[in-house]
Amino acid sequence: MKIISGIALGLSICLMHSEIPDNTKMNRIQVIGSHNSYKRAIDPALFKLFQQKDSVSASKLDYEHISLTEQLDMGLLNLEIDVYADEKGGRFAHPKGLDWAKGQPPFDEKGLMKEPGFKVLHIPDLDFRNDYLTLKNCLAVLKTWSDKHPDHYPIFITLEPKDGGSKDPNMTAPEPFTAKTFEELDKALTDGLGKKHIITPDMVRGKYNTLEEAVLHDNWPALKAARGKFVFLLDDKGAKRDLYIAGHPSLKGRVMFANADPGSPEAAMLFRNDPNTPEISDLVAKGYIIRTRADSDTREARLNDNSSFEAACNSGAQIITTDYYKKSTHFRSDYEVSFEGKKYVRLNPVGNSQSAVTVGGN
Repeated sequence: MKIISGIALGLSICLMHSEIPDNTKMNRIQVIGSHNSYKRAIDPALFKLFQQKDSVSASKLDYEHISLTEQLDMGLLNLEIDVYADEKGGRFAHPKGLDWAKGQPPFDEKGLMKEPGFKVLHIPDLDFRNDYLTLKNCLAVLKTWSDKHPDHYPIFITLEPKDGGSKDPNMTAPEPFTAKTFEELDKALTDGLGKKHIITPDMVRGKYNTLEEAVLHDNWPALKAARGKFVFLLDDKGAKRDLYIAGHPSLKGRVMFANADPGSPEAAMLFRNDPNTPEISDLVAKGYIIRTRADSDTREARLNDNSSFEAACNSGAQIITTDYYKKSTHFRSDYEVSFEGKKYVRLNPVGNSQSAVTVGGN
């Protein structure tokens, strides 16, 4: 029975992907993906305590995701991962939230958080539960899935490097990112997935003098060349972005694309989180890849409001993230994000000779 269902799933993925010509450039498609893709729900006992303290903030964190493998099996082609540096290991091994509320299930029984290396979590001490815990584990899951589906479309991964002190002195302080940390992060990505499975800025730049020049000349790989690969976009627009670019003009030798401003040599993939931003369509038409959001902080789902998703679709932003590719299990709502036919990839309505396609949801 499992073999038959596996064959059916593989066939459905192939049929979904076969609708887009293989010579289509990877910036000419539009995909739906998840936000904080690794996140599990905050344990009920801890969540109740947090809710009593700050009900507004608690409502914004009241969501969770199915496993990364299940998301990819559905056809989602964008994932988001938050990483914290932990050079010596153990910094996040015992979240303080475990002491704040009694009756919570065990956390990290294998002791993975004690090992040196990058950790995956949302908010230290509060929103820390997920199936992976370490970036190494997370990448291993992605690599296993990719190896089983070698012809998959390129998977876009937004990666947010998190640091900075909390206003609350009772919270665990993250380790700051440095130039060395970013070198180690690049190495972790290539070690985890294999360099041949990653589309890097160097590959896109090709013969052009700068990465942006290549983008403006539509030098993105075609889907045929991008199959079986991953694309990483660094989610930062300030000091950490600048640190990642420093010493790497046009991101030469780097693994990730950076959220660089148009007009700079490194500009290629950009964040425009508000889907109503007027410039998105123009940026897409010029060749940039744009990431935007269909919803945030559970707001659209609670209001059953599809307007932001519809704006994202019509803007032409190639990457649209959501917390609700499935209906919420935390509160009643019919809000659910997909393209027509429960699909999560389509030809982009901007830059291709077709009009905007009807979106899914209610």
